[in-house]
Amino acid sequence: MTDPFRIRPITPADDVAVAGIIRTVMPEFGANGPGFAIHDPEVSAMCAAYDRPGAAYFVIEDAGTVRGGGGVAPLDGGPEGVCELRKMYFLPELRGRGAGAALMARCLDAARRLGHRQVYLETLRGMDAAQKLYERSGFRRLDGPMGATGHFGCNRFYLLDL
Repeated sequence: MTDPFRIRPITPADDVAVAGIIRTVMPEFGANGPGFAIHDPEVSAMCAAYDRPGAAYFVIEDAGTVRGGGGVAPLDGGPEGVCELRKMYFLPELRGRGAGAALMARCLDAARRLGHRQVYLETLRGMDAAQKLYERSGFRRLDGPMGATGHFGCNRFYLLDL
């Protein structure tokens, strides 16, 4: 039996597809105004943005097409040893098929391998399936944000000890 999808590190050839996914999915959840990751400069050049120490970004291919992605990077303005789970989004046709759990496992493995001790993430009300995945993965809710992500539109915060 083969996996229905393939997870692999991002390449420069994936930048357009990943930017398209982010720019498609975030507005679906009302996350297209100021204070959301959709406006981060890295969205247009994700491969280069994650080509740095302590960072890794992965894409998910389904039938040879990139349909999702997610990664980790040191938390901007955060304490040493804390990374952020960043820009984990999936097109609708990939949802509900185990891709989220598979990518989460890959990202958490990368965070451990890169030497991080905790993983932080930000999300928002309405992304209920994502929050269930975070909680199943061991993340606990925080009362407020950490670091200096600039994502003031987010209103849910989580942390995981590795």
